Amino acid sequence: MNMNHNQTKKAASFKRKHILIILGIMLLAANLRPALTSVGPLVSSIRGDLHLSNSAAGLITTLPLIAFAVMSPLAPKLGKKFGNERALFAALIFLILGLLVRSSASSSLLFIGTAVLGLAIAVCNVLLPGLIKQQFSEKVGLMTGIYTTAMGCFAALASGVSVPLAHGLGFGWRGSLVCWTVLAAVTAIIWMPQLRNHDKPNQKTTNRGEAGGLWRSPLAWQVTLFMGLQSLGFYVTVAWLPVILHDRGLSVTTAGWMLSLLQFISVPANFLMPIIADRLPHQKWLAAITSCFYIFGFGGLMISSTSLVLVWVVLIGLGQGSAISLALLLFGLRTQNAQQASELSGMAQSIGYLLAAVGPFLFGFLRDLTHTWVMPLSFLVITSVIMLISGIGAGRNKYVWADSAGDEDHRNTVNYSDAYK
Repeated sequence: MNMNHNQTKKAASFKRKHILIILGIMLLAANLRPALTSVGPLVSSIRGDLHLSNSAAGLITTLPLIAFAVMSPLAPKLGKKFGNERALFAALIFLILGLLVRSSASSSLLFIGTAVLGLAIAVCNVLLPGLIKQQFSEKVGLMTGIYTTAMGCFAALASGVSVPLAHGLGFGWRGSLVCWTVLAAVTAIIWMPQLRNHDKPNQKTTNRGEAGGLWRSPLAWQVTLFMGLQSLGFYVTVAWLPVILHDRGLSVTTAGWMLSLLQFISVPANFLMPIIADRLPHQKWLAAITSCFYIFGFGGLMISSTSLVLVWVVLIGLGQGSAISLALLLFGLRTQNAQQASELSGMAQSIGYLLAAVGPFLFGFLRDLTHTWVMPLSFLVITSVIMLISGIGAGRNKYVWADSAGDEDHRNTVNYSDAYK
């Protein structure tokens, strides 16, 4: 009887632990985009209040991407040294500091705070796939779907509520931006029980295959290109889609709502794609289909007529929602343990966000050079074709660190839990 009671207590404790970590992962994901997407609608207010030039105002959105690129290769080292759980908690504290500093009085503090929160988000971006691999090795697809859905929902929410908070409730742009410290603080509190769990990778599994070098792995570069090019397409779309649609004859308000619709369409794709992909023996066809959404969506925008704009927007939304979830899932599927997943995540997101930072600028440069939308949109179609090719390679059922050339199907037999004990 006493034994049954103890077993019941252990089961209840186990259940509470998993509920807490799932909630913690969802809240961590919810913090990854609001600090960025809340800025766009308020740029004109920030620029006017601080007397910034257009170039300086553009740096507010570009600086976090540069921070992502710089910090992403370093984040796995933090996770390796301190444990993913503690590194993520530290990142939350720095995110709170960055949000507070960014909303201070001067333009210099605006940029310092923006850089700090960008570095903090980069750590979370990189370590979350590794943490999911570590804690939910048999549910990687489901957990990836859950956290990318939370990320997408709060990204869209932040875009939508920024102006109402600033003007409707009278918070001003500073108050509107600093509101997101509440979410980060709540997340930090809920994450605190995880600080007791700071397992470090088994040295044997961490070092396995390092002699070959991750950066010399063709498969790692295919995953990286897929991640980077989908990211480039996302940030170009966020920056330029309303301008393109307004130039095609839509009102400013309608063009803005089209961007909101695109983000809304991406949410179910965020959730479903990794769940489907994780159940398949390989992800080549899913990567190809996702890339085709981009290709036909961006290609359709070349047509001057606005009659099919809704179709193109839906296709791009499906592509973006599917692509980011699939890219993040590949970090887990193409590696054998949590540390390897973090290393691949760091590599792919470093290169990916460099491409994302360059994309909107290059798109605008091509527009200025040709005075039409055909050339810049052709650039997006070409990058989407390259994304398709790299996605088919990345979707193969292999590991970036393979024991042998004949490693197909090996991921189905590896005991992931051996990486963490």
